Amino acid sequence: MDLSVYFEDLERRISTADEDRLAAEWLSFAGCKLREGYFAPSRPKSAPAFAWPEVNINDCIDDIDMMIYQQLKGVSDILSDGGGEMLSLRPNYGTGIIPSMYGAEVFIMPREANTLPGVRTLSGAMTDIKRIIDKGEMDFSKALAGRVFDFAERWAELSLPYQIVSRYVYMYNPDLQGPLPLVELLWGSELYLDIFDEQETVYAALGFFADVIIAFLKKFHVIFPPYDGDHSLEWGLLHRGGVIIRNDAAMNISGDMYREFVKPQDQRIIRTFGGGIHFCGKGDHYIGHVSEIGGISAVNLSQPEYNDMEIIYQNTVDKGILIIGLPSAEVKRAAAAGRNLRGRVHCGASIAAWTDKELK
Repeated sequence: MDLSVYFEDLERRISTADEDRLAAEWLSFAGCKLREGYFAPSRPKSAPAFAWPEVNINDCIDDIDMMIYQQLKGVSDILSDGGGEMLSLRPNYGTGIIPSMYGAEVFIMPREANTLPGVRTLSGAMTDIKRIIDKGEMDFSKALAGRVFDFAERWAELSLPYQIVSRYVYMYNPDLQGPLPLVELLWGSELYLDIFDEQETVYAALGFFADVIIAFLKKFHVIFPPYDGDHSLEWGLLHRGGVIIRNDAAMNISGDMYREFVKPQDQRIIRTFGGGIHFCGKGDHYIGHVSEIGGISAVNLSQPEYNDMEIIYQNTVDKGILIIGLPSAEVKRAAAAGRNLRGRVHCGASIAAWTDKELK
């Protein structure tokens, strides 16, 4: 696939002045410089010179240039819509990047779903997990993990001739999940029963996969460092620190279990890189423990309707922790109800929320 025409289109449409302004606004927000209201950045719309064709994600998994195109189209769409996210892309291989390193079978979703692949639980479940921990291997050239680094190297090569694109379109972390979701993906739903009888193995598994995430990110950041020494991007949202841990699986355990099993590993990752936590679904039952993680800077939640948002706000914005990518309906509801958001909420669902259109 010849990508030059798409790079050239972006090179023409990206306004360096607008991008510099947006970056300054995001840095001010991330630094808690806003004192009231909420943060809702935007840029002037910039239409493409031609229609960018749609692409099915299934066609991108085995074709790096097609995957780069898919990500560039996302950048084009932000420019077309006047979105306020910073321009960014990632190696977009789904939640199975690390599990596939350890033998989890990758399965491609039906084409009509047009969504990222998943992985199947290991056949030996807990026995296989014990074997993985005992071996302690971290081969980042395997399976989807290898494609992540191939993507990064190919992007560096293709973007080099385009000064504006290479300067203003930032690479961000692949979806490495978090220790608990990784263990669940490999172990399966039996984890939630075995956690009572096999606590030592659960502790060991969570610790090992925290180690894997840390090692993976250190290697990835050598090729593509975060935005700067203090900040990075996730879904185009700038925040302090170098990682956003995915914690979707924590909705399945109690707050006390999160504190005992998961929080120590999340703390290790955030202590290493700085950053925040993402969760889909319900998180108000453990958000208090999340707020106690040393160095946490931001929380991203995609489904406020499943949460007691006053509990969320008390344990985020009231404690100096930003909320990024919050759906605008909730932001406007809270503001209309007189809830003081303290200038610490970014209004506008990111791609993490999997929304077709975010109402502005």
